[in-house]
Amino acid sequence: MIADGASNGAFLDPDAAEPLITDGAALRAHRKRRLALAYRVFGAMGWGSLGDGHISARDPERLDCFWLGRYGVPFRFMTPDDLVLVGPDGSIEGGGHINIAAYYIHAPLHEARPDVIAAAHCHTPYGTPFSAAVTKLAPISQEACAFFDDHEIFDDEEVNIGSTDGGKRIAAAIGETRAAILRNHGLLTVGASVDAAVGYFLMMERSAEVQVKARDAKPIGAQAARRVHDMFDEREAWQVFQWAQRTYVPDAG
Repeated sequence: MIADGASNGAFLDPDAAEPLITDGAALRAHRKRRLALAYRVFGAMGWGSLGDGHISARDPERLDCFWLGRYGVPFRFMTPDDLVLVGPDGSIEGGGHINIAAYYIHAPLHEARPDVIAAAHCHTPYGTPFSAAVTKLAPISQEACAFFDDHEIFDDEEVNIGSTDGGKRIAAAIGETRAAILRNHGLLTVGASVDAAVGYFLMMERSAEVQVKARDAKPIGAQAARRVHDMFDEREAWQVFQWAQRTYVPDAG
């Protein structure tokens, strides 16, 4: 059992990526803290500076609702108070604004995948140009193996998702996998916690960087790639996010 300092002494199951918190209000507060921190990590890396990108976290009690960052708040300044609860019909509890594309993408995804607690998407320096190649990640790096036989391509020219119909097609494309490459758009990852979803996103962005830079790389074999894939589970993705948080947002504790 591993203590999670961000959850006031709650403990993680060795195979889990989220503290074992049984109280709904406490779990909501935990997810909101992690979600705000995830936005801050993205912001510290220079992502989302043009208003692009979004990270969602399912509400632990109202399972058809999810939390998003309020539109207009710079990612690197995001706090739990800047998060808004979005209903299944796109309504925003308490008012405010969101990036409407976030609703169009995340609502159908959360509906289709009850196992998904969080999803992350942003227009990143390597994920977006890599997505224009409309090809999957090859097992040419350790991080890329995390997605071996575990990601799909949303091969669709709707780069500006303008309805939940587009989001439903994305949800259908990603299926039961960890991630999707949105054609000419960027990367999308999901996870059983905010930390894991963002950890996977960080690994996928690095994988895209390697493939963009090493176009003639020689992939490793399927057996070796699958072995590494199985090592990079939700718990490992959670750990990747801990490293990023301590590196890019050390003041968050």
